[in-house]
Amino acid sequence: MSVTQECPYVEWQEAQSLTRPECDCPTAELKMREWWIHVGLICIPLVAVYLHIPPPQLSPALRKWHSAGEVFHFRGHNIFYRDSYGALGSSDVVILLHGFPTSSYDWNKIWEPLTQRFNRVIALDFLGFGFSDKPRPHRYSIFEQASVVEALVAHLGLSDQRVNLLSHDYGDTVALELLYRSEQNRTGRLTINSLCLSNGGIFPETHYPRLLQTLLKDSSFLAPVLTRLTNYMLFSKGIGEVFGPYTQPTDAEFWDMWTGLRFNDGNLVLDSILQYINQRLKHRERWVGALTSTFIPLHMIYGPLDPVNPHPQFIRLYQQLVQRSTVTVLDEHISHYPQLEDPTGFLNAYFNFINSF
Repeated sequence: MSVTQECPYVEWQEAQSLTRPECDCPTAELKMREWWIHVGLICIPLVAVYLHIPPPQLSPALRKWHSAGEVFHFRGHNIFYRDSYGALGSSDVVILLHGFPTSSYDWNKIWEPLTQRFNRVIALDFLGFGFSDKPRPHRYSIFEQASVVEALVAHLGLSDQRVNLLSHDYGDTVALELLYRSEQNRTGRLTINSLCLSNGGIFPETHYPRLLQTLLKDSSFLAPVLTRLTNYMLFSKGIGEVFGPYTQPTDAEFWDMWTGLRFNDGNLVLDSILQYINQRLKHRERWVGALTSTFIPLHMIYGPLDPVNPHPQFIRLYQQLVQRSTVTVLDEHISHYPQLEDPTGFLNAYFNFINSF
């Protein structure tokens, strides 16, 4: 085909391009703008979930618990505690040591009955828990938490007072460190009158932490992401698994546990606190040794459906190694949180123990 034959077609194309409406560019820009809007609408909620914005609000029950407490200072940090005066004519003091990952609020269902038996009932939120400060980065340890308890006792003027320790889970190991210091006559030690433990992983060989706990304590790479991605749904599912099927927390109780964890961004220090599991293994001889050699009155209250410290392995090993201790095994449907799942049975067991010496 000759050039002269192509010219009319070329001229027609040029004419079309000159007369075509100029609408393609604005349409593309509009579509791009809409795309970014959609991306923003998706990302903003995801970022909010990742950063936990806004934090959960305190329920009336949790606000009441908080307002009834006070704080004292420990090495530059605020430690929350409650100190209630109760039974007249008694000089007995009981100190309550809570578990992981919750707080002193774990004792709320048995608080009033305890005040009717003891002159003073004291509970604290360990550093990194509940309403206490949650510094980060920070190397949390059982040793430091024991020092927190000793400092609180000194702050309350009870250094010369014989005290009864009632502990659960994480608090069991703190109690064993306090027992070790007492047996070794360490400076600042507590004078322990009795010790009652409950559902704590005091033996590494019979302790089975949850999958998320294992990932958080051992994965330096994943932990910072997992602590932020842990939300109410995951938390309530995990906590629900260590309660019995007939003793599940109510929605309000689940929310109070979550709120206590989230207070002051406590979810962001879970991986640091969980190093206590590794500390239990490293210092097993120190803490189990203190338990097996002491002559103070000992008792164990145990929920046998506990998947973390399963029956019968845990209780058999406890009775084999701690022969001086008495034991109460609660009903078969009671699991890892006996003071919340069966407060009446828990109290009966504890009062029977206290009244036995």
